[in-house]
Amino acid sequence: MIDLLLTGGLVRTFDDAQPTAEAVGTTGGRITYVGPGEDAPSARRTIDLEGRLVTPGIIDSHNHLLLGFDADAVSLEGAETLAEVRRRIRTLVDARPDLDWICAENAVYSVVAGRRPRASDLAGLTDRPVFVTTYDQHSVWLNDVAVRALGIRRADSIAWGNPEIDAVTGEPTGWVTDFYTSAMTTAGLAALQRDIPMYSPERRYRKLLTSLRMARATGITTVVEPQVPLAEMDLLFRARDEGELSSRVIAALFHPMDADASFRADLREAVDSAPVDARLRFGPVKLYADDVIEPHTAWMLDDYANRPGHRGHPSAPLGELTRIVTELDRLGFQTHTHATGDGGIRIALDAIEHAARTNGTSDRRHGIVHVECLHPDDLPRFAALGVTAAMQPRHCSPDLVGGTWMDNVGEQRWSRAWRFRSLTESGAHVALSSDWQVGEMDPLVGLYSALTRAGLDGRSSWTGAERLGLDAALRGYTTEGAWAWHAEDSLGVVRVGARADLVTWSSNLYELEPDPSRLLGERADLTIVAGEIVYDATDAAALPEAPPAGTHHCSAVA
Repeated sequence: MIDLLLTGGLVRTFDDAQPTAEAVGTTGGRITYVGPGEDAPSARRTIDLEGRLVTPGIIDSHNHLLLGFDADAVSLEGAETLAEVRRRIRTLVDARPDLDWICAENAVYSVVAGRRPRASDLAGLTDRPVFVTTYDQHSVWLNDVAVRALGIRRADSIAWGNPEIDAVTGEPTGWVTDFYTSAMTTAGLAALQRDIPMYSPERRYRKLLTSLRMARATGITTVVEPQVPLAEMDLLFRARDEGELSSRVIAALFHPMDADASFRADLREAVDSAPVDARLRFGPVKLYADDVIEPHTAWMLDDYANRPGHRGHPSAPLGELTRIVTELDRLGFQTHTHATGDGGIRIALDAIEHAARTNGTSDRRHGIVHVECLHPDDLPRFAALGVTAAMQPRHCSPDLVGGTWMDNVGEQRWSRAWRFRSLTESGAHVALSSDWQVGEMDPLVGLYSALTRAGLDGRSSWTGAERLGLDAALRGYTTEGAWAWHAEDSLGVVRVGARADLVTWSSNLYELEPDPSRLLGERADLTIVAGEIVYDATDAAALPEAPPAGTHHCSAVA
């Protein structure tokens, strides 16, 4: 007698010894049967799949649980004009006289044509300070009240970013760059928590819970939170202690690029002292090779197409990333390094190669995140070095990268963009993910994007040679994610003895592959973690809180 039997559908196992089955059974948190329905053992509970698809549970290899959405802020997703931005902010101003700060999220860079937004663009809305983050979390937009409240006078006035100073007037413009790389440092986070209510521990915890509920509702059984400051580890411990970790969480700890050896010792101590837990694991370390392409801060091998003489910048002086990765590798850490520009990707690969050669280590499975613009010479190095490409299909949608990203990179380099298929065919491990809340958390959106490289409206596609088939895309969200985190024997596969992490989809997704747009109308019906049904779409009480309408903007956040 087994605990649970799913039968009467298609089980895509991703086990080469038995690629498909009709039924899967679980007992005690493990898979104990895979095979024909007629041969299945009796079960305490049997669910008729009625032709639906079962796959291993989704492993989202880059999902910012701690970002989430803030119920006391306003979302600017879809606000393409300054007038619309002002309207939405003013609505919050009028509705919430109790808020000391007016906070907004998901602003686009192009909201003001031809230049970056400035404090003056927010003038007249309120006498309270306004704090706006961009959709990629790499820049902040302030009004004049906020500039004064924060005492910004110079480019180094604050701990959580670099304020832009007008070259003519010498005054701060209200725009702050390099936000996310600075905000999660010890000093940056402390200053944010002191000054900006949206970053209080309680509001951050509320975001975390909302994200976790969305994860289980979308078939995600393992989430990689890619950037946890040491000071916020307690938020994840709290979620575990309060029984909120329905999905497994792998937490990567943030390493500022200017941190020293004593900080790395603190990282080692934090990981080694964390309790061993099947639902929560600390261990990977998050680094930055460069910033992002949209504000011209990613590191490029050649000039930006629309800014002659400018190539962006690495996140640390050249050679520093190599030194840090080599030391972390020696200490036994797996790294998870943000790199978007072709220059940033190259120095990340160089650092990993040097670390393995110097330390004599192998199979660390270091990862490079985003891999947005990949030079052809560096494509084969991922497979050769055993480096995971942790990538987000939604990021390449033309409705998102048309304009700023495409213009900055230039058409002559578009063939280097998000090379999912080329990397996969080279033998590299490509672990797919959402980059929530920069992109939609729902893996069905990612699958659609991987298959089409089109916007959600389906009207335009881009660089179609890099499309993936459905099976390859599902593999990227399951077996490749498991491999990336040294879990291929227990996760990302439907095999007797593996952990019983499964998702039942609302139909047989393979039948929809000829028309990928139909994927956007499907859902996860059942999410199962360790043999327990943690989400059932037919149970209204299990439905997560809905994010603000429209959550479709994305770019590389971290």
